[in-house]
Amino acid sequence: MRALFFILLFGVLAALASSDAIAATVRIKDIADVEGIRSNQLVGYGLVVGLNGTGDRLNNSLFTRESLISMLERLGVNIRDQEAKLQTLDIAAVMVTADLPAFSHDGSRIDVTVSATGDATDLSGGTLLVTPLMAADGDVYAVAQGQMVSSAFSGKGAGATITRNIPTSAHIANGAIVEKEVPVQLGGRGVLHLSLRNPDLTTAERMASVINNSIGDIARVEDPRTVALALGGLDIMSTLGRIEDLLVQPDTPAIVVVDEASGTIVMGNNVRISTVAIAQGNLTIQVSETPVASQPGPFSSGQTAILPRTAIKVDTEPGKRLGILSDGPSLRDLVGGLNALGVGPRDMISILQTIKAAGALQASLVVR
Repeated sequence: MRALFFILLFGVLAALASSDAIAATVRIKDIADVEGIRSNQLVGYGLVVGLNGTGDRLNNSLFTRESLISMLERLGVNIRDQEAKLQTLDIAAVMVTADLPAFSHDGSRIDVTVSATGDATDLSGGTLLVTPLMAADGDVYAVAQGQMVSSAFSGKGAGATITRNIPTSAHIANGAIVEKEVPVQLGGRGVLHLSLRNPDLTTAERMASVINNSIGDIARVEDPRTVALALGGLDIMSTLGRIEDLLVQPDTPAIVVVDEASGTIVMGNNVRISTVAIAQGNLTIQVSETPVASQPGPFSSGQTAILPRTAIKVDTEPGKRLGILSDGPSLRDLVGGLNALGVGPRDMISILQTIKAAGALQASLVVR
């Protein structure tokens, strides 16, 4: 029975070790991009109508009135002689932005975001009129129009106002139709490049090795970010499909990121620390004011006076002792050692900065 127990224990430990190894690997498509396959940013200027009195004010947003007049003239309505009577409280001038994904074809739809340009206070319930969306080259690649959806709301009364999210920004799902395709050329001169999102030479070498072992000797590391693929006569799309699903174990540098404003600490798995002694304690000074009223004697001509009374208490936390933090072979041991000293995130930030200054933190410390 004892031998059977150790056999079962060994099997469980082996299964856990294998699961950790599998969890440490990721697909190439999740850590690298194919150069040339990217989205393009689009922008346009348009008008939103149908607002419930929350649009642009006439005196503050003159461009809204001019845009409305120009649009009406294109539709055959001439109101130039009546523009003084024109009201724009139900209309808002907006900027429309969108991302045009790669391989988008004519007639396909994309999402758009609508943001107020003037002094409109709420775009909820409005309808965006036909708005051409242009790229940096000045050509129109999509046209947006539709009913806007916003998760924001606002309410106000005589003495209070409440606003959730941003009511001057809204979203239209599938709100733009692609009118022009962006040509994508892959594998120029028979070479395709994979670009790592987090440049690392070790990860690039591992990725090239996995590709060469699975598909053939086609991958070569050019720099810590780029892996070149010499496709030769291979089909580009089918080869990329096979490469994207290959598993690779990415390597991460030893970095500790500290956000002092929120007290957040993020450490990489390769962070190590040399043996160091730490003594940490806070000095707390508490000042309390309890003024006392001094009354004059009866039938006297004196006046009531307020006498100050101040109490000061100093606490240096004498219970804190000097602790020794041994060499940490893993992130778990490092965090466990700091937690054993009884420190919170705020104090841990100060300790990490001091350990780095002492040269015992074998990692890069990034403070934001």
